[in-house]
Amino acid sequence: MEYYADQGWTDGLPVVPVTESYLAEFLAQTDRDPGDVLLPMPQLNRACTVRLAAINAALAGCRPEYFPVVLAAWESLAAEGYPAKGIWQSTTGTAPFLIVNGPVRERIGLNSKGNVFGSGFRANATIGRAIRLGVLNVFGLRPHELDQATQGTPAKYTFCIAENEEESPWPALHTEFGLAATDSAVTAIVIRSCVHIEARHTRVPEQLATDIAGTISRTGALIHETISAAVVLSPEHARLFSAAGWGKSDLGQFLFDHAVRTREELAAAGKEAVSSRTRWRLPADHPDALPSDTGDGAVRVLNSPAAVLVVVAGAGNAGVSAVVETFGPRGGPPPVTRVTGRGGAPRCA
Repeated sequence: MEYYADQGWTDGLPVVPVTESYLAEFLAQTDRDPGDVLLPMPQLNRACTVRLAAINAALAGCRPEYFPVVLAAWESLAAEGYPAKGIWQSTTGTAPFLIVNGPVRERIGLNSKGNVFGSGFRANATIGRAIRLGVLNVFGLRPHELDQATQGTPAKYTFCIAENEEESPWPALHTEFGLAATDSAVTAIVIRSCVHIEARHTRVPEQLATDIAGTISRTGALIHETISAAVVLSPEHARLFSAAGWGKSDLGQFLFDHAVRTREELAAAGKEAVSSRTRWRLPADHPDALPSDTGDGAVRVLNSPAAVLVVVAGAGNAGVSAVVETFGPRGGPPPVTRVTGRGGAPRCA
């Protein structure tokens, strides 16, 4: 293990030494050719192949049976698009967020309940870590080198959860986007940060949704003209909305309508205008600022209800949820990718 550390092949934690025979156990989990490219980065002249993904999954401490989920995660990240554009090199310090659905959750022991963002579960910890080690070892995106994150995020070690389908009052995430409940899937999203909402004070859905909207629309999150988020609801909060007749789409519409800031509030933070070149937020007196209405009307921070992804995860023991701030002004379906073992490659829904 010290040799691996000396070569720079770790994330700072010990890794599992990989032999050819151990690697073969991972590659046996798929019919894909070891040379198949999962995610190319032309700007770095590098690409993650099935073999390289397997090596890093083994290094991360995955069991071989986790490997189909790791493959689906890489495929989902490729479909998501931002990693190939160099966002993992950003000063923002982005990280991949993996959401797993379907029977594979129980089969490999993924946590979807208490402490879902925390430690204690090998599958969650090592599947997310397999991606991170791939980022380091395949693409060379190491801190102080190609990774230019100013502060980074703990999610860079690992950020993998399962949706708590059993305690959710709504259909599972992957079934919303074309897959069957009996399918397993990974949805991968590039994220910037995670903010908890501890809301035990109300049983009124509009009040809880207003709390969430305020967290989404905080001025510190408004880097671009518009932003996006994944709202990870605890089962208690999800049931509160469901009991009032709300579905995920109703919550998304409410958040779109109410995640707003006045121009006066944006001006106080120096974010009342946007750049004509990058669409990043900046003061109205900046030379690159587009002409802006000087009134104090409401400014939406989401470009559509589809810019919010709603997931149910965590324990059903308290009113604690989270807003995961995702990268970019999103819209449309997320990259939900089916998990398959031997017999075919993952595919996007």
